Amino acid sequence: MKFDTCLRLLSKISNLPLPGKKAQFMMAPMERVKEFSDLDVAKMNPRKAGVMVLFYPDQEGIAKMILILRKTYKGVHSNQVGFPGGKVEEEDTNMLDTALRETAEEIGITRDQITVVKEMSVTYIPPSNFCVYPFLGYSDTPLTFIPQEEEVEGLIEVSIADFLADEAVISKKMSTSYMDDIDVPAFLLNDHIVWGATAMMLSEVKVLLLSGQK
Repeated sequence: MKFDTCLRLLSKISNLPLPGKKAQFMMAPMERVKEFSDLDVAKMNPRKAGVMVLFYPDQEGIAKMILILRKTYKGVHSNQVGFPGGKVEEEDTNMLDTALRETAEEIGITRDQITVVKEMSVTYIPPSNFCVYPFLGYSDTPLTFIPQEEEVEGLIEVSIADFLADEAVISKKMSTSYMDDIDVPAFLLNDHIVWGATAMMLSEVKVLLLSGQK
């Protein structure tokens, strides 16, 4: 997909209603869907994080999306694929401020390079007790990334056309924080398995983009 086409899609979906949990749950195991339906997130007093779903053109004008592979560390999201972003800091004025600041820190893309399209649905992550606030944005010029060595193991530049393809959605047996050896829906992107909260957020983005194509 050419970035010009992607930009027209982003313009169309900017005014579309969010599909919310219906789209997110398409990429959640049934066991987790049942858990979410009975969960009172407010009572969990979750921490908050902001992330950026960032689209941009490559040097050939092909629409891409940036994901990061996190470093291996002692934590529930060790060595997982996710969006640039992170937890709220005292200096942040709102969740968008958090997402933009963390994006600059983690991949070197500053807020003046990003046009924000819309805020996506909040996603709760039980293992880490975080509510994640995703924002969809784009840069209309090719980007030069500067990954943060302490946080980022690698960058994953995904073609939007590959992301939207039916074959990008797979099912994989995995052991998770809540159950061993279960079938987990996931995206296969650039040979990386993307599952969990990131896949749920990506699912909402995908549903919006496909709606914009109609």
